[in-house]
This record gives sequence, C-alpha cells and structure tokens, in this order.
Amino acid sequence: MLDHNDENAQNEMNADFEPDLYTLVDEDGNEKLFELVDVLEEGDKVYFALIPHVENPQDLLEECELAVLSVTTDDKGNEILAPVESDEEYERVANLFIERLEEDCCDCDDDDCDCGCHHHD
Repeated sequence: MLDHNDENAQNEMNADFEPDLYTLVDEDGNEKLFELVDVLEEGDKVYFALIPHVENPQDLLEECELAVLSVTTDDKGNEILAPVESDEEYERVANLFIERLEEDCCDCDDDDCDCGCHHHD
C-alpha cells in the first residue's frame, strides 16, 4: 500500500509521462489514435511498433492490435510512416517487436519466476 508521499511521487511520475501519439488512417479513411511502444533499427530501415491508445490500459488486455510501420521518405523528402509492404517482412519485424515487448513486461527479480518472462531461462 502506498503512503501519501509515495502516492504523490507516483502521481508526479504519471503526470510527467506523455506517450508519443500518432493518428493513423486506415484504408477506409477512418482515423484512429495509436501510441508508440517501441522503435527498432534493422540495417538501414527503422520500424515503429504502435498500439491503439486507450485511456484505461486494462482495455488492451482483451485484444491488442499491433501496428508495424516503417519510416520512409515521401516525394518531398519528408520522413513519413508507411505500412510494411511484404507479408514476410511484416511477420519477421512484428515477431521481433513482440519478443522485445515480452522481455520488457516483467520487472521481477525472482530467479524462480514463473510469469513467462524468460528472463531466467
């Protein structure tokens, strides 16, 4: 249980955290707000992993959509996020992001941990 001072410190930490938000437009023209969760550089390519932005993180437990986009340049030389064209490339990069997210999900220090985090394998 947090005492009053710990609770104030936790509230200050949460207030300082501002997620990187991106508005993505689907093929039907619908806009949806996504939150950046990870960036991966592989060779000369940069990929972004994004999940839908929700006010209550518990909402993500039921189903979480992972969007993987690559950083590219448009005709004017501006950096933009674009869908990964190849299904094979998408699967490979998505799996890399999922592995990285699973490694970061557990902060346990228990050598006998059974949470599935693979930190102790």
